[in-house]
Amino acid sequence: MSHQRVKFSKLQRVLHWVMAIGILAMLFIGVGMMSTIDRAYLVLVGIHKQLGIAILVLALLRLIVRWRSGAPSLPASMSEPMKLAARLSHVAFYALMIAMPLLGWSMLSAADYPVTLAGMRLPSIVPPSAELHSILWSAHRFLAFCLFALFLLHFAAALLHAWVRRDGVFETMTFGRRGGR
Repeated sequence: MSHQRVKFSKLQRVLHWVMAIGILAMLFIGVGMMSTIDRAYLVLVGIHKQLGIAILVLALLRLIVRWRSGAPSLPASMSEPMKLAARLSHVAFYALMIAMPLLGWSMLSAADYPVTLAGMRLPSIVPPSAELHSILWSAHRFLAFCLFALFLLHFAAALLHAWVRRDGVFETMTFGRRGGR
């Protein structure tokens, strides 16, 4: 008798929820940075840079864990378009969780601003360039809106699975005792 996993591993669930909080905080901190010019701006930038590097490291760890541990199967009751949307949204999340911090780091490098982690200055990853900084800033801003839209869709899908479909998908990422289905 084969045992089909009905939940993500505990490490996957911890990474998911820690990163969800971190990404949501990043989005709101980013909005706060763009809407202030007083000394709170520098505090927000400092937090944003540190949290961005942390999210990059966690996203890479999460990707490795996902490759090694896999994911629970989606319910047979889900339509193929829904399954495809689920797979594509996860690919988009991983791409954005890695691209956004790298774009931010590149943007700061292009502006010749230091990026530090635990007090250690990280190397620049692109040469200083005002034109490149402007392009990267626009890309970072655009993808932040994409990430926020994807976050909202993901949240709506989670609620759909938890409250309407009740098919166990939501429970695969929770810490309760049962896996649903």
